[in-house]
Amino acid sequence: MMFESKVFRLWFVAALMLWFVLFYQFNQLSFLLEHWYYPAIMVAGAFVAGVTPEGGGAVAFPVLNIFLNIDRIMARDFSLMIQSIGMTSASIYILSHKANVLKTYKPLLVFIPVAFAGFVLGMQLLQQLPVYIMQALFLSLITSFAVVYSFGKHRGSQALLNLNNPMDFVLLLLMLVAGGMCASLFGTGADIILYTLLVTRFRMQEKVATHMSIMLMAAISILGYGYRHFVDQELTAYQVQTWLCAYPVVLLMAPLGAYVLHRINKEIMLYAIAVLNVAQLLYFLCYNPSLDKLIWASVFTLLLSTGFYLLIRNLSRKVVPQVLHELAGSH
Repeated sequence: MMFESKVFRLWFVAALMLWFVLFYQFNQLSFLLEHWYYPAIMVAGAFVAGVTPEGGGAVAFPVLNIFLNIDRIMARDFSLMIQSIGMTSASIYILSHKANVLKTYKPLLVFIPVAFAGFVLGMQLLQQLPVYIMQALFLSLITSFAVVYSFGKHRGSQALLNLNNPMDFVLLLLMLVAGGMCASLFGTGADIILYTLLVTRFRMQEKVATHMSIMLMAAISILGYGYRHFVDQELTAYQVQTWLCAYPVVLLMAPLGAYVLHRINKEIMLYAIAVLNVAQLLYFLCYNPSLDKLIWASVFTLLLSTGFYLLIRNLSRKVVPQVLHELAGSH
């Protein structure tokens, strides 16, 4: 059962009670009814966050910014704020699950501050990019990842992260910084980048890599949310109200996704997400079409798809001989 862990039950009850208090103080039922689409979006978004390496922002950001024409900064901040609850809830569920070994996730103590440094760097350097370029980059990123990942042979075999040489450490740090910079633009993305690196370069088990990417994005969401409030001081009462509308949905749906991850045919879910992401990219290109949007989206998609494909193909070449060797040694 999803609530078999006492730690998770305590977290869930405490977080739900906190929501009741905050909603009573800062929100109204009429606002929730008028903004029903925020929790509706996150029913799917939070579930995706729990069952795949993509964060809830992979659904929230494009729906809000591209489909509903909500300001990019508002959509980015909402993604961070809502993931600070949903992905934290999924993380606590993962860490409290008896089958998971806590020392497996120790590298996150390094991953998180490095990725957050990338987030701060992105907040300082990247925020003036044209919005349509950011939209094209984000949709190309999630679409390329979902399609190549769904149809590729991407199964790693290592339960623990092993850095075999100094270049592995340098590459990991650079990718974490890049992931943090993506999060500064879209409120998500660091999880996808970390996951891809873990299952390709470091050949880690898919489930462990998914868990680590969820926990990284949970931490960056909390820290990014805090940065926007305490450093930029730009979060508004309206944003807090929209966050409170979706809070209880993601509190339940993200850990539910992590729970379902162990019990479903994940390939079907991945194909469905790939189709959804392709549809989002096509909508972006067809809505107010322009040559610039087509060029940027095409270039980003080509480069990212090629990169993901080469990484995953390289993984399959390493894993298959290793599996055959292990099978031969067992006889």
